[in-house]
Formats: sequence, structure tokens, C-alpha cells
Amino acid sequence: MLRFYGEKPCQMDHLDRILLSGIYNVRKGKTQLHKWAERLVVLCGTCLIVSSVKDCQTGKMHILPLVGGKVEEVKRRQHSLAFSSAGAQAQTYHVSFETLAECQRWQRQASKVVSQRISTVDLSCYSLEEVPEHLFYSQDITYLNLRHNFMQLERPGGLDTLYRFSQLKGLNLSHNKLGLFPVLLCEISTLTELNLSCNGFHDLPSQIGNLLNLQTLCVDGNFLTTLPEELGNLQQLSSLGISFNNFSHIPEVYEKLTMLDKVVMAGNHLEVLNLGVLNRMSHIKHVDLRMNHLKTVVTENLEGNKYITHMDLRDNQLADLDLNSLCSLEQLHCERNQLRELTLSGFSLRTLYASSNRLTAVNVYPVPSQLTSLELSRNLLECVPDWACEAKKMEILDVSCNLLTEVPMRILSSLSLRKLMLGHNQVQSLPALVDHIPLEVLDIQHNLLTRLPDTLFSKALNLRYLNASANSLESLPSAGAGEESLSALQLLYLTNNLLTDQCVPVLVGHPHLRILHLANNQLQTFPASKLNKLEQLEELNLSGNKLKTIPTTIANCRRLHTLVAHSNNISIFPEILQLPQIQFVDLSCNDLTEILIPEALPATLQDLDLTGNTNLVLEHKTLDTFSHITTLKIDQKPLPTTDSTVTSTFWSHGLAEMAGQRNKLCVSALAVDNFAEGVGAVYGMFDGDRNEELPRLLQCTMADVLLEEVQQSTNDTVFMANTFLVSHRKLGMAGQKLGSSALLCYIRPDTADPTSSFSLTVANVGTCQAVLCRGGKPVPLSKVFSLEQDPEEAQRVKDQKAIITEDNKVNGVTCCTRMLGCTYLYPWILPKPHISATPLTIQDELLILGNKALWEYLSYTEAVNAVRHVQDPLAAAKKLCTLAQSYGCQDNVGAMVVYLNIGEEGCTCEMNGLTLPGPVGFASTTIIKDPPKPTTPSSSSGIASEFGSEMSTSEVSSEVGSTASDEHNTVGLDAGLLPRPERRCSLHPTPTSGVFQRQPSCATFSSNQSDNGLDSDDDQPVEGVITNGSKVEVEVDIHCCRGRDLENSPTLTENSPTPCPEEHARGSFFGIRRQNSVNSGILLPVSKDKMELQKSPSTSCLYGKKLSNGSIVPLEDSLNLIEVATEAPKKKTGYFAAPTQLEPEDQFVVPRDLEEEVKEQMKQHQEGRPEPEPREEDRTELPEEFDTAL
Repeated sequence: MLRFYGEKPCQMDHLDRILLSGIYNVRKGKTQLHKWAERLVVLCGTCLIVSSVKDCQTGKMHILPLVGGKVEEVKRRQHSLAFSSAGAQAQTYHVSFETLAECQRWQRQASKVVSQRISTVDLSCYSLEEVPEHLFYSQDITYLNLRHNFMQLERPGGLDTLYRFSQLKGLNLSHNKLGLFPVLLCEISTLTELNLSCNGFHDLPSQIGNLLNLQTLCVDGNFLTTLPEELGNLQQLSSLGISFNNFSHIPEVYEKLTMLDKVVMAGNHLEVLNLGVLNRMSHIKHVDLRMNHLKTVVTENLEGNKYITHMDLRDNQLADLDLNSLCSLEQLHCERNQLRELTLSGFSLRTLYASSNRLTAVNVYPVPSQLTSLELSRNLLECVPDWACEAKKMEILDVSCNLLTEVPMRILSSLSLRKLMLGHNQVQSLPALVDHIPLEVLDIQHNLLTRLPDTLFSKALNLRYLNASANSLESLPSAGAGEESLSALQLLYLTNNLLTDQCVPVLVGHPHLRILHLANNQLQTFPASKLNKLEQLEELNLSGNKLKTIPTTIANCRRLHTLVAHSNNISIFPEILQLPQIQFVDLSCNDLTEILIPEALPATLQDLDLTGNTNLVLEHKTLDTFSHITTLKIDQKPLPTTDSTVTSTFWSHGLAEMAGQRNKLCVSALAVDNFAEGVGAVYGMFDGDRNEELPRLLQCTMADVLLEEVQQSTNDTVFMANTFLVSHRKLGMAGQKLGSSALLCYIRPDTADPTSSFSLTVANVGTCQAVLCRGGKPVPLSKVFSLEQDPEEAQRVKDQKAIITEDNKVNGVTCCTRMLGCTYLYPWILPKPHISATPLTIQDELLILGNKALWEYLSYTEAVNAVRHVQDPLAAAKKLCTLAQSYGCQDNVGAMVVYLNIGEEGCTCEMNGLTLPGPVGFASTTIIKDPPKPTTPSSSSGIASEFGSEMSTSEVSSEVGSTASDEHNTVGLDAGLLPRPERRCSLHPTPTSGVFQRQPSCATFSSNQSDNGLDSDDDQPVEGVITNGSKVEVEVDIHCCRGRDLENSPTLTENSPTPCPEEHARGSFFGIRRQNSVNSGILLPVSKDKMELQKSPSTSCLYGKKLSNGSIVPLEDSLNLIEVATEAPKKKTGYFAAPTQLEPEDQFVVPRDLEEEVKEQMKQHQEGRPEPEPREEDRTELPEEFDTAL
């Protein structure tokens, strides 16, 4: 782990931030009566210590208290400070420093001390084993913080010496790994506050009863099972924290501590709650038993408890809960249990929180007349309880995510209800309103509504927020009968309905609208006269409709700062660049062709998204005008050296990120469609919650780390785990206090499952998730590592004695239990990922990656159904983010949609209708350039245009750099003599009779440097190769045809049939001879059928040895030819795609002494004569060659 808390204790000599000292010229007093003298000056704690240089420890020492004093610069003397104490008889010392930097350093440190109102010294997180000796001269210290150190007992400045602070009242020794309670602390009788959390204590000493002035004692996060009886002597103790220990029952000592009013025992091992024990503690009003193992609640007698007012039972295992005996109960928290039935007393009940259970019935008697807030979301309720309809003071009711089919009239017409949450139910209609109601917030999204009550807006005049998204609304009710509308509606969300243009005039009746979402409806026009009247509009979302234009009257919406209108048919850029407050504009996935911009853009414009407009052409002048925009998103046009066919035909992706109401975007994404030279793809999502630094660091580094790890191991669990651990380490100092969720998806050819062409490996930490759509059904591939959703992880964190706060965060920092970063929270927060591997099949349609905010508002099923019929992955990702925002998400949201085309529709074989350009001849002279290093992935790598022969299974192409040589003689080949072989893809490989099948590999050619590093500019241009002087690509088929151990395998018979001219033409290849010289290659035709070998144990391993990264390196005489395809298909940009090989380091050479033999073989084939067997003495041992992997 990084050096933060795992470091060794610091030496006292290096604690410059704690203690400043040096020998300086010092003068006492404000006047000049005293002379300057050389003195030893020490600034430690709350005091300035001045002593003689010779007798600094034994001589006379002057101690100047600084709390409440002053530190000022001396104007008459350079680099001097005046330190003054507080009070009527304040003393002053002038200290002269040698440099300005040293003077400023002392001034900063002293300013912190003098600004304090009480004498507090904070020495937390300094890795101390003891306190500095000079600190004991600060006898005015009242509060000492030694949290997160390595304090020892028996040392000169250890814990056993802290009693020397005579006025010490507060002491914090949490997270010091003490193991044993320091007994001598019990002699500091002045202590009123003591924090000893997370020190590994198993018991408390009886001497703790001597701290009679103690008011607050915190021993959370230890291993305590009992409390000593002597603790009952502390009659002034008003706060006792024993959470996250090993208690199995409520200690009896609570009965003696009458000043306590709370039992705080969260995270212990209680399985049974005995209410009879609480009845004997009349002083206890609050009980916190969350995150225990409670299964039952026992009542000893029928006597009720009139004292307990607040009960917290969250995150337990309760199935039924009967607290009817707690007649004074005002507030109950019982979320995330397994409750089926709940029974309470309603005499004093004010708030009830019972979400995320299995409740089918909630019984409260009598009717709670004081109830103001009722939360019953995420249960199995089929109707609203009757007693809730009669609660006269209820202001908030949340029954979302239940099984409700109707809403009682008494609820909607309540005269006290201000907030009603009914989303995610099965409500088909709302009752009509007769009287005016005070309702302010109404959420009815995700129901079965076809219409809203006609009198909704006329009777609910206080309604400010209405969310009716994801229904089947076809129209909207009128805002009022008269011309002057009294509507106060400000936020209106109507996304994902069936609304048409007829609903637009109704919106005019809401003149105070600030936010309007009409996405994913059936709008075709938006009348200009209607938009003109929405002058208060600040945010407008019209995406996913059929709009062709945005009205010009949008220029009258002077307060508009956000316009989202993606996925329409808009062809004319709207007049929004003149709005003074415009900040965010999204017009992606439209039909824009040009943009008319004013001379000056508004200074507030921060984000402009124009991606997905295929016909849009931006001039250089326009781009210069947009240069000041923080985020400008446009489609990148293909460069002249880029081949469009390099793009994979098996997958494509779209990405959308929206900041919401946050000022910064803390979500980043990684997308590489052509990874590792085109043999796979990598997609990732990173969510930093509140920080944007870590997601960006992971976005820039994680793909490179994965590329390195893939070359070291072929086991997906190994290389994925190592990728996360290495990325965690590379975060450096930024990862000490900051953390980020991370999700990584890697698609690669599946070598383990012969029935699958590709496999998908997913690894994640935190809350980012990936979902695969298989046959129209969602398949979750990741695991959510949070305290609320993963009980196993929550138990692990509890067992390691972390403090989980009431908002379910580890040490109050994060709800995640596994993240990259946050190293100071180790071992509670781990970087170990969850890893899953899934073979991709023809049924797999798409992959969705999203951060926490996306999946909080969209279920897996809804997300899959929303995008599986959208043609463009960019539009699909945009749609998901828009839905999340319309459903209530106000945080950063990110979504990536990867369309998979693994089935037959992704086939590129000629039999499916695809054709190749005509054949092109090859020249005889090429120079092979060494492939790049493994740590440098090619930015233009990709899968493209499978091109096969009878021997090939699949080819994956990659753009490689090359230049043609220009002065050597070339040997061309008449392309018309060789018929082009049938093109096959990786899904339909051509069956071969030989053992050698083509492996994906990369061939890189360059004329700038030959293999020996010499210049080769005199080479003549290669015939049939089109180049612009910088890069060239050719199709290469690398085989081995003969090896030293061929005699161990079945050999070809002499009476093999001679191929016919057509077969002979198709079977002709060229051999490339590679030597360390300038003239490095000779192309020679070779018979194909002589190269076909029978399958045998000796040939199945390619006569090679396997490297650590899984590549095959041939032995010295494994082969003697490189077969090169007789033609290379032309591409639109004039380049060729070379089939990428999985083992780019495999380079096969033809020795000089075999050149004549190869020529003879070619000559014999042309004459139709059988080839004589090669002589044994002609077989020369080839040198073993190793090249750097890509």
C-alpha cells in the first residue's frame, strides 16, 4: 500500500511540521532596551521556548504561551517576527531569521496557534510513537489529538507520561493499535472526554472508574464483550459509545449510568432484543441497534415502556416486528430488514421509515395523530393502510415501488399532505379532485396512467413539482378555465409517454415553468407562439422525438441554460447562441448540415455536443469560434491514413455523460474498439463520486496496464486482478485520500470454448455495473460493492472494526467497500475486483455500462428494453442518461452502450454478399520493421476485412507504418494470372486439411530503417502498393512449411496428385526471406500442397516453445518459408490491411543456402513436374529469433 498509514513510525528528528527549532538572534521586549543575543528557539505545541544555546536543557528557559496572542512582522528589521502572549501583562520576543522562506514558515505555524481560542494541539496522522519532549512545556494544553499514530506506552514521551499535562481535558487516541488499555491514563483526573476507538481492546480495566469527571467515553471498533462494574461510578458520563464491538446483550451497567439517555450499540452481535431490559432503564430514550444480528424482539410482560422515543433497527434480520408496547415511540427506523408485518403504537408516532422490506401489512393503533412523515417504499403493499388516510398531520407519504393499483381519494385530497410519492406501482387512474389541496410535490412515474385528473392543475394550485414520466399519457389537463393561470408549477417531467403536438398549448398555462422534460414522446412540431410564452424556462429537454426544427422564439427564453434535443430530425441549428445564460447544448444524433453562428458566442457556453450529425461540416472559422468552449463534441472525420474498414464489424459503442446539477463531471469512460492490435475491445466506466481527478487518471492509464498484463498471463482472473492492483498503485499520492469506482470490460477471441468466437471478461469495484442483453433479457455481469446492497461485504467491514456512520458510509467517507484509491481506509476498503467471464453467443445483442446514478433510477430490464431497438449506440447511450435525469437523477450520470454483432449478421464472407477489390501484385523487396514494444498499443489498431485462403481461419487487420524503397529492382506478379481466393471471416473459417492454420498476426514494413538499423532509402518503390510516403499495409499469410523434425511426422507421398492449373494458381504463395541486411526480402512462389502437413503431436505445437506470454517461438529449424498471400485488397484510402497475428514476435526466415532450392521448387511446379525430395545435407539449422511483442 502507499505510504500513508502503513508506513513505519517517523523519527522525531524529521517532525518539522510538529516542532520548529533553530538558533537565531533574539531580543526580549517591545523596546530596544534589550540587546540582540543568540538563543535556541523552539516552537512546539502552544508555546514558544527560548533558552540558552549551551544550557538549552538545564539552564534557564523562557516559555511564552501563544494561544490568543499575536505574531507580527518586524518592519525595521528584515526577516524578523514579534511573538506576543495574551493578557494584560503580555510578553514579547523578537526573533530574526536568516532567510525569508524560514521566516514565513515560522509565521504560518505560529499563526495557527495564536488563532485558537482554546489550547488545542493536533498531532494526528504523524506516525508518532511518542510526543515531543518540548510539548510538555505547554502546560496550558486542554485538548490533545493523537489519532492515527503508533503511540507506545513505556517511552520518554509515551502514553504513560501524558499525566504530566495538568490541565488536559480531552484526549483522542483512536486508531493507534494499542492492543492493551493504557492504565496510567486513568490517573489523569481532569479528563472529561476520552476517545479510544479502534485500538483492539478486549476489555477495559477497573481503574477506569477513577475518571470521575469523565463525560464522554468512546470505545467503538474494539473487541469488547463486557463492561466493568466500576464504570457505573462515572455519574457524570453522558455519552458512551460501544458500537462495533462484540457485545451479545445490552450491558447491565447502563442501569447505573443515569446520565446516559442513549444506548449506542450499532454493529454488535445482538440476536435478541429484550424490551424488558430497556424497561428497567427509565433514563434511556434513544436506542441504536442497527447492523446487529437481530432476529426477534421479546417482551417479558405486558407493561409498556413510556420512556423510549427513538428506535433504530436498520440492517438487521427481523421478519416480524411488534413494538406496540413502546407507547411513547416517536421515530422508528427499520429499513433493510426482512419484515413482513409491522405493528406499532400510534400515540406519539411522528415519523416511520420502513423501506426496503417485504411488508404486506402495517398496523398502527390508534391512528397516529402526530404522524408527519411515512416512508413505506420498496415493499409489497397492495393498498395504502387505512390509518394513513386518517392521519391529519401527515405531510410526506412515500409508497413508491410497491404493488398499488389505486390511490385512495382521502390521500389525494388530504389537507395536510405536501409530498406524495407514488412511482413504480400499477396505478391506472387518479381520483378527481373536488376541493383545493396543498400538495406541492407529486411523483407518479412508472405507472399505467393514460390521463391525469382534469382538475389537477386547477385544484392543486401549490403544485411545484410533477413527474409523470414512463406512463401512457396521451394528453394533459388544462391549467385553468380563465386566461390568467394561477399555476405555480415549476418542474414538469413527462418523458417516455405518448404525448403529441396537442399537449403543447396546454403548457402555456404554466408560465412559471423552469424545467420541462418532454423526451421520448411523439412530438413533431413545437409551435413558436407557445414557446414564446415560456419566458421563465431554464432547462428544456425535447430529445427522442420527431422534431425537424426548434422554434426561433426560443431566443425569448432569456433564462435558458440547458437545451437537450438529441435524437430528432433537426436540420437547422436553433437560434440559441444568442441566449445570455446558455451553458449546455446537446444536438447530437440529428440531421444538421451547417451552423450559422453570431460574431461572438456567449461567455457562459460550456458544453456543445454535435456528434452523430453525419452531414455536418464545420469550417475552420467555425471551429476557431468554438475554441473557447470547455467541452466541444464533434464527430472526428477519418484521416487520409485511416482505413474505414479497420473498424470492427463485431461491436460498436456509444457514450453519454451528463453532469446534472453538479458543477463538475466526476465520471469518465474508456472505449477502445480495437484493442491489442485489433484482436479485442476494452470498455470501462469510472465514477469518482465527488472527485474528478481519479476517474481521469484511470481513464488514461488502465488500458495500457491491461495490455501489459494480458501479455503476461492468459488467465482472465489473473490479468484482470493484476490490472486493478497495478492501476491502484499507479494512482500515487492522489489515491491516498481519494477513491473511485471502476468497471472494465474486455472482449477477446475465446480460445477455451470452441463453440464461441469471443469471450467477455468483466471486472469491477465499487458501484459501476455492466449488464449484458442476451435474447432480450438482462444478464448482470458485475457486483455492487456497497454496504447496503452487499451483506457479505458489510459483514467483512464490521469484522475488521470499521466505523460505519448512520448514513451507511465507512468512516463517514464512502458507501463502497471496494474501490481504487482510498488507501488510508485499508483494510476496510480494498482494490480487489469481482471478475466474471462470459462466452459471447449469437443471442448477445448489446452491453450496457453505467455508473451508480444510472442504475439507481433505471432497472436492468427497463434499460435493456429502452435501447435494444435503437439503431445508433450513441443515441442509445444518450437515451439512457436522459431517462435517468427525467426520473429524478440530479447527480453525474454516465452510460455506454456497446452493440454486439457476434452472430451471422456480423459475417463478412463473400457468400453473404460482400466482395473484395481486385487482386494486387506484390514486389519482391520489402523491409520488415520490428514491431512496437508491448507497452505501446497502436492507436489505429482494429479488426477489419477478413481475407482468407484455403489454409486460413481468420484474419484481423491492423494499420502499420511503412514506406516503400525506391531504387532496387522489383519483381512484379501479374495479378490477372491468380484467381482471388474466397473471402472468409472468423465465424466461417475455411476447413483445412493441414495442421497449420493462420494465426492473427501483424506485419510492419518500413524503409526508414532495416533490421540492422541502416538506412535503406535507395530501395525502389514496391509495385502494386499505394503509399503516401509514410505508411503502407499489405496482406500477409505466415505459415511454416518445413521443419527439422518433419521426419517424426507423417510425410507427403511421392504420388501426390498434381494440382490442375486453377488449383495451382490458387495455391501459389510467396516466401519472404528475412536477413539482417538492407536487401532483406526475396519473394519466391512455392507450391501450396507441398506445405500441407498431417496433424501429429510434433506439428500441433508448431515445433516451438511457449513463452511466458503464451506466444509460440519456432525452434531453430522449424520452418524455412514465409507464405505471403498472392493479392492484397485495395482500400479507399490507398492502404492495405495486414492480418494481425496473436504472436507478432514469430518471424520465419529463409536462409541463403535454401534460396536456390526454393527457386527450384517454384520452377518445378510451373513445369508440372513433381518436386524431388530435399537432400539431408541441404537442411541447415536456422537461428532462433525473438522479436518484441506488440
